[in-house]
Amino acid sequence: LATGPRQNNGVFYEIRTYDVKPAKMKEFLEVINKYLHFRMAHSELVGFWYSELGAMNKVFHIWKYDNFAHRTAVRHAIANDKEWQGKLFSAILPLVEKQHNEAAYLVPWCQLGKPPKEGGVYEWVTFQMKPGGPALWGDSFRAAINAHINTGYTTLIGVFHTEYGLLNTVHVLWWNESPDHRAAGRHSAHEDARVVAAVRDSVRFLESQQNVLLIPLQCSPLK
Repeated sequence: LATGPRQNNGVFYEIRTYDVKPAKMKEFLEVINKYLHFRMAHSELVGFWYSELGAMNKVFHIWKYDNFAHRTAVRHAIANDKEWQGKLFSAILPLVEKQHNEAAYLVPWCQLGKPPKEGGVYEWVTFQMKPGGPALWGDSFRAAINAHINTGYTTLIGVFHTEYGLLNTVHVLWWNESPDHRAAGRHSAHEDARVVAAVRDSVRFLESQQNVLLIPLQCSPLK
């Protein structure tokens, strides 16, 4: 019940969130942009962002793995990668206050998407749902997501459901042309009867929600 149906392969995504020391964010981003390619040589990076609104001094990055054995092999390889250890890991470690990671699957009805163009902003929305998993709230949650998609003001990138971490957590990654474009779209959506009805049904299963506006780094595949 905690997991419910998921895609029929072993692919999962590790979602990492770092709290960076406030005075060190500029230095942290410079190091990441310069040296992250050492880490990217070992496994696929989906995206790397820093928070602009909704959270302070946080960075989010998502890594794709074929299965858990793949992740184990990658972790072993980077532990023995002297360039990664010397130029990236050792440089950012003193700049970070806290690290958090989760393993998550894309929900079965979602494929990882891409924005229609570069230069926009991303919105990371975390929903803490009631215990019971998608068997309880999956259909209603999907209807609410689709209702927002159908308004046309925003682009869905991915919907991730946790497997390790706080369970019954769903992260939704959206792309918008700009914060103002997103604000205008949200205003219109709140006046759309289809969206209102779908959201009203979905929030019956909602415990909490948090939104963070994200800016992609230069090194991020998703820009």
